[in-house]
Amino acid sequence: MKNLIAELLLKLAQKEEESKELVAQVEALEIVVTALLRHMSQQEQDALIQSVEGALNNAKPDPQVPAQDAEMLQQYVKKLLRHPRC
Repeated sequence: MKNLIAELLLKLAQKEEESKELVAQVEALEIVVTALLRHMSQQEQDALIQSVEGALNNAKPDPQVPAQDAEMLQQYVKKLLRHPRC
């Protein structure tokens, strides 16, 4: 029983570490996208945003991906492009 608990705690710690890595990756990407957007003219920003949103609208999510997940992705992309971090 102790071995099982120790094994579960180890797996939990590994998952937590993976989660921290993913958060760091997302935050780094947000910083990069924000910096890129700030160095673009408004016209270039608008063109990029339209291009990305158009690609998202035309993309067909895998049938196994819940519609809620696909919608969440679209919302995050729009938030990142239209309201970048300060």
